Amino acid sequence: MKTRWLLFVLMLTLAAPLALADEGMWLYNAFPKDRVKAKYGFEPTQEWLDHVRLSSVRFNNGGSGSFVSADGLTFTNHHVGADCIQKLSKEGTDYMKTGFYAKTQADEAKCPDLELNVLVGIEDVTAKVNAGVKAGMPAAEAGQAQRSAMSAIEKDCATATTGQRCDVVTLYSGEVYNLYKYKKYTDVRLVFSPEFEIAFFGGDPDNFTYPRYDLDITFFRIYENDKPVHLEHHLQWSKSGVSDGELIFVSGHPGSTGRLLTVAQMQFLRDVDYPSRLANYKRRIALMQKFAAESAESARIAQEDIFGYQNSQKAITGYFSGLQDDTAMAQTNQAERDQEKRYMLANPNGPNPWEEISKAIKVEREIYTPLLYLERNRAFNSDLAILARLLVRAAEEKVKPNGDRLREYRDSALPSLEQRLFSSAPVYKNFESVTLADSFAQMQEALGADAAAVKAVLNGKSPEEAAKELIGGTRLEDVAVRKQLYEGGKAAVESSTDPLIVMMRNVDREARGLRKRFDDEVDAVERRDGATIAKARFAQNGYNQPPDATFTLRLSYGAVKGYEENGKKIPYFTTMGGAYAHAEEHGSKDPYKLPESWLKMKSKLNLKTPMNIVSTPDIIGGNSGSPTVNRKGEVVGIIFDGNIQSLVWNFYFDDRVGRSVSVDSRGIIEALRKIYGADGLANELTGTKARGK
Repeated sequence: MKTRWLLFVLMLTLAAPLALADEGMWLYNAFPKDRVKAKYGFEPTQEWLDHVRLSSVRFNNGGSGSFVSADGLTFTNHHVGADCIQKLSKEGTDYMKTGFYAKTQADEAKCPDLELNVLVGIEDVTAKVNAGVKAGMPAAEAGQAQRSAMSAIEKDCATATTGQRCDVVTLYSGEVYNLYKYKKYTDVRLVFSPEFEIAFFGGDPDNFTYPRYDLDITFFRIYENDKPVHLEHHLQWSKSGVSDGELIFVSGHPGSTGRLLTVAQMQFLRDVDYPSRLANYKRRIALMQKFAAESAESARIAQEDIFGYQNSQKAITGYFSGLQDDTAMAQTNQAERDQEKRYMLANPNGPNPWEEISKAIKVEREIYTPLLYLERNRAFNSDLAILARLLVRAAEEKVKPNGDRLREYRDSALPSLEQRLFSSAPVYKNFESVTLADSFAQMQEALGADAAAVKAVLNGKSPEEAAKELIGGTRLEDVAVRKQLYEGGKAAVESSTDPLIVMMRNVDREARGLRKRFDDEVDAVERRDGATIAKARFAQNGYNQPPDATFTLRLSYGAVKGYEENGKKIPYFTTMGGAYAHAEEHGSKDPYKLPESWLKMKSKLNLKTPMNIVSTPDIIGGNSGSPTVNRKGEVVGIIFDGNIQSLVWNFYFDDRVGRSVSVDSRGIIEALRKIYGADGLANELTGTKARGK
């Protein structure tokens, strides 16, 4: 994958617009209807776009989904829903292992802290955000003025409509600001999930590969006032599936991309951030695998965390590989310098935005390690420790004017924060103690034993001793205790003797100082000067490219299409029969062991039924769970992965071999009916009849 991809990036972002395949995670309010019509002969109407948008769902734990029935049935990946599935499980009842099916709505199990968002409105608020920014104002002051304005806009929006979430979204590095208005759902109940063995069939070895044979799906239902929500907009289920070359769309929430970054920002990822992340993932995977080996219950507790770290490790490895071609980086640097020269000739009296960003990156390199450990919580790998941080910060922030607070504590964000704080999800103190001890050891290694924060946290003890004492002594696993501290405000938190609260109080000043330096000297500069670069690009090429991903709703398009790899033609679909063959090829051993339910019902299946498909729509992490829909707006599948060649899409798009991977809608219905006996769910999806209440 070490191709000359960076030149490709520059061709894309700096030169004249090119017709580059089906690239684009497009904003719904700037979708290129004409491009789709020119290539595929289909032009989405505004009504079509609105319907798909209002049928799309964001999961607050980092994934996407969609509504698939009028009665609030919601569809996503198993690995997106796994957090809820694991939290509903307990010793002796492991839904990750056995799967889950609620035959009636009365059997549906409520997730303790899951929030779903539906984008109901978009408003350009660029002028409002920038109203307090004056010419010549220092970047730090401008950044604070913008953050204050954003918080005010969000508060006004949230106050206007009960139950609405309002987020000001930064696009094109800060050249454009949109207010996204969401309908929020917090009563989310599990309806169906298959066994982990088939949801993640092939395990880590097959992750980001193709062919695949996974049933990576989960169904939830949203409720309000203890009743299923009746929806005006939901996606119909396709009865015929897809065909080779067919146009499809992907509606989801891609997390982040770096296609519009400067060379300095890319080099920071290559030299500092990605290596640090990969070393961290490697360490934590080994730690958790060791914990999991202790017992079946330990394995159950650690399973989802192991999967998450392995998935991130493989994804970042793919991103990292695209940044390691020295020749390409040198050529990319030259292309950027050429653009910089043209800009400065046109603006001889102004500051150089590329140089300003480079200076900001130098600051980020300087503060990266302590910022990562103390402010971004790498030193505190524990759910209970994070809850302590939230309580300490909330007590301090809530007494400030809304516009002066850290962004995550603004008024409009507090309902979501409170849902997290008061979650009834189980806490496993033995696991917490192990993970916290290792993260303390990491902090000690990274910052040095004599660092003030290290001394404040360890208090003369070893990492293991300190973590055991802190986790053993805290009472924050009790929701009532957390509520008492939160509602008691600053006085309650300052007088608390809970050891985790005390620890977080002791490091908060230093962590805040690092955060302020980042906000003032890095983020504010990247926002200001990135916007200047974006404006220059727009002046040259127009708004012909979508902004980098921001975990907000986007619409991609492309074709169902196989590819060729190493001279071998890879078909666009796999079959259910192929899953059995894949298992046999690997001796039916983990992670290639099919669940007993699949072995038992093999004779009942149409083994030629398509199971997984590949296509060319532009995706990235966060798109997991996105529906794939046809021209009619019908569900034909669900995104759950990309092949290894798609990982460089973080920086550039090339669909010659790169593909997104989906579970086929036909395979889903075949499995629901013939393997799981979930006819009620299948009937609801296909509109045959409603489920039993």
